[in-house]
Amino acid sequence: MELPFVVATLTRRGLLAPGRPIRVAAQLNALREWGWSLAGELRQAAARDPGRIAVIDDQGAELTYAELLDRCLRLARALRAGLGVQPGDRIGVLGRNHPGLIETIVAATLLGADAVLINTGLSPAQLTTVAEEQQLRVLVHDDEFTERISGLPADLHRLDERAREELIRTALPAELRPPERDGRIIVLTSGTTGTPKGARRPTPNGFGPLVAIIDRIPLHVRDRVLIAAPVFHTWGYAALQVCFALRATIVLQRRFDPAATLDALVRHRCQALFAVPVMLQRLMEAPPPDPRPPLKVVAVSGSALPGGLPSAFMDRYGDVLYNLYGSTEASWASIAVPADLRQAPTTAGRAPHGTRLELLDDTGQPVPPGRVGRIFVGNEMLFEGYTSGADRERHDGLLDTGDLGRLNADGLLFVDGRADDMIVSGGENVFPAEVEQLLAQLPQVREAAVIGVPDPEYGQRLAAFLGLHPGETLDAEAVREYVRHYLARFSVPRDVVFVKYLPRNATGKVLTRELRRYKSGPPG
Repeated sequence: MELPFVVATLTRRGLLAPGRPIRVAAQLNALREWGWSLAGELRQAAARDPGRIAVIDDQGAELTYAELLDRCLRLARALRAGLGVQPGDRIGVLGRNHPGLIETIVAATLLGADAVLINTGLSPAQLTTVAEEQQLRVLVHDDEFTERISGLPADLHRLDERAREELIRTALPAELRPPERDGRIIVLTSGTTGTPKGARRPTPNGFGPLVAIIDRIPLHVRDRVLIAAPVFHTWGYAALQVCFALRATIVLQRRFDPAATLDALVRHRCQALFAVPVMLQRLMEAPPPDPRPPLKVVAVSGSALPGGLPSAFMDRYGDVLYNLYGSTEASWASIAVPADLRQAPTTAGRAPHGTRLELLDDTGQPVPPGRVGRIFVGNEMLFEGYTSGADRERHDGLLDTGDLGRLNADGLLFVDGRADDMIVSGGENVFPAEVEQLLAQLPQVREAAVIGVPDPEYGQRLAAFLGLHPGETLDAEAVREYVRHYLARFSVPRDVVFVKYLPRNATGKVLTRELRRYKSGPPG
């Protein structure tokens, strides 16, 4: 990334503002010694702004950057001295959004250990598989998961919240030097269709990744940011990285509740919110607070935005919505800013500076605007591969996202869905996401999902699953007639199933495997 662009962006966002020379020197020294790992970012923030409030939990307890770093250092020393954690070991982290989760991740990176971020929605069987496949040395977990992890291997060290606090309290003084290897953050894929895979994320090697994001999403130094997206998810973790870099005050809540979130945004005067799309839907169902929160940025990622949601949300809270399209493996591919979403509410936007985005056919050749192709992306934070040793297809330095999409004449990206979600019905290619977006615009519909199911005559057909707003009614034939009016006949769902709620994982993604079970008997 070009140096003038980096400097200009850092200046616009307040990162190059002058400060006390001794603190600026300490900040730069922290980055020189520890790099841009999460530990390095926390150290630089504590050096420059030690008295700044770093994190506020849902009980209102606060930690400054100096206090947060001290607790992380104590935990790291205790893990090394008491449990023998060494560089290259793997520490599982199973927890909701609270300071203890952050402390555990940072402690792991301070030691050069890999932090495996575990989805809180995994079943006991999935947790056992993750513990074995990731070869966990230690599991640090919230108290509420004690029963769920009871079946894990007996030789796995487990630390609940009380044990973690005891380690921090009793840690002995000792020097911590930068480890011989950078600890990796291992994020589990969403696992919507099976057992999640561990994806190794690289450590940033400079300002490039931060600049790519904050150039398009106008976050500033010392903003107050509520991270509602789960930190174990790529988007929530990315928010944490950005907040440390910006020396922001982070507001956390263990569980997402629309009313509590709106109250926290107002009470803590948050300028920014990181969320997943389903959270925005829930916020729109709650009465808007008076006064409104002073939001300048609402940044979402993790799944597609329903077509009518961006305009409705911005009509209520202002043109503050930013939609990042990416994945655990690719990090980011494109960002839609408010003007893009006003123009085309379903767009994924444009590639940020320093990012290559190409739509290729099956032979690796670019497709023209308007034609569907496979989405490939290149940036500084492409994953290093799965912990199993497997990888995704790569082409000329670009990574296959696994998605299909198209660019319009203005260069805006539209994602048509996963390549393996596309079905062939009676010889026609059908994209469930296109039908899903159309159904989401029905005023009676609260949420919609469309998948392919086997069909003895056509090979495959579409099945639609709809959750309605309270008090609303809709019949299956009306749904089919609505789709028939706007799309080709082969896009009309033969099956229409009404459900109370769509089954989702902890990051808000619809669980396709559960929908297939609904076909034999829908719940409620």
